[in-house]
Amino acid sequence: MSIDLINSFKNPEHIKALSLQIKKEAREKLNIMEICGGHTHTIMKYGLMQLLPQQIEFVHGPGCPVCIMPKERIDEAIELAKQPNVILVTLGDMIRVPGSKISLQDLRAEGYDIRALYSPLDTLKIAKENPDKTVVFFAIGFETTTPMSAVLVEKVVKENIKNILFHINHVLVPPPIHAIMSEGAKIDAFLGPSHVSVITGYDIFTPIVQKYKTPVVVSGFEPSDVLESVLRIVREFNEGRCEVENEYSRAVSKKGNIKAQKLMEKYFDIRESFRWRGLGEIPKSALKMKSSFLELDAEVVFASKLSKNPINDHKLCMCADILKGRAKPFDCKVFAKACTPKTPIGSCMVSSEGACAAYFKYGKFLKDKN
Repeated sequence: MSIDLINSFKNPEHIKALSLQIKKEAREKLNIMEICGGHTHTIMKYGLMQLLPQQIEFVHGPGCPVCIMPKERIDEAIELAKQPNVILVTLGDMIRVPGSKISLQDLRAEGYDIRALYSPLDTLKIAKENPDKTVVFFAIGFETTTPMSAVLVEKVVKENIKNILFHINHVLVPPPIHAIMSEGAKIDAFLGPSHVSVITGYDIFTPIVQKYKTPVVVSGFEPSDVLESVLRIVREFNEGRCEVENEYSRAVSKKGNIKAQKLMEKYFDIRESFRWRGLGEIPKSALKMKSSFLELDAEVVFASKLSKNPINDHKLCMCADILKGRAKPFDCKVFAKACTPKTPIGSCMVSSEGACAAYFKYGKFLKDKN
């Protein structure tokens, strides 16, 4: 995509025109949940809340893979990293997320070999450079990043690499939305995650629309994308429609990336249940290694070292309510006080995509509105 095209989605005149059109057409109060943390970041960074009428309220959803990772899974990563001759590797902010006692970052400061990756395929280089070590890839992410984990598994299998194991924590978008809506959440519409939809296709949201009579507009991440998607939602309500729409048509199709989907199905199965931080147990909401590849599964190889006991969050932390769309970061008593990006109590403050981190960085002028 050219720089000119990218910049066009940040064009101030276009953004202003969209916001004025939304103000003109918005007739009723609408709670719009942006599923993905990337949308939260865009909304906060570009001040989109201030550009919209009071009738439009953004509700922050569970679409940050770091934020929804339960403490017991992080504790498993910590235990794996403590094993003799193990190098633990993972992506992004996962190293900073607190477990029940410490984070992977704290453990690394004690001298354990824990590395952040730019790409899952970097695992191959680390394993080849350390043939006497076992490299454990702590895999996280929604459907967006799952294909890259599958590519890594395929390379390990085809190249017969013996010193790489996988701890799979990939999760799926539709199940937590069903869980939130089944609890009676007051959500009128959703901004669908575009990067996920590139892989899955936008048709995965059709059952949500049909069951809960709640529109979904798959939106890109630029300011104009988000406002265009909000305008589409407003028009659906004004016209009495309830549909899945694809604003991000420049990259998303109805059925998605079939090749990537088949590769995921080749190496991963759906778990019967997975515990989400703040949301609890959600059936069929995550993936695991296929039974034919259990020799690569760190959860199986190190089963005796890993405790499966659930661990609750700090009593003062409101991440659970924030992830369910029931509260905003400003509602939390420890927000920006005891809980900051440098001293996070909850997972929503750790990741740059987390709602609390976005509010901490960009939300100084929003407290009166919220």
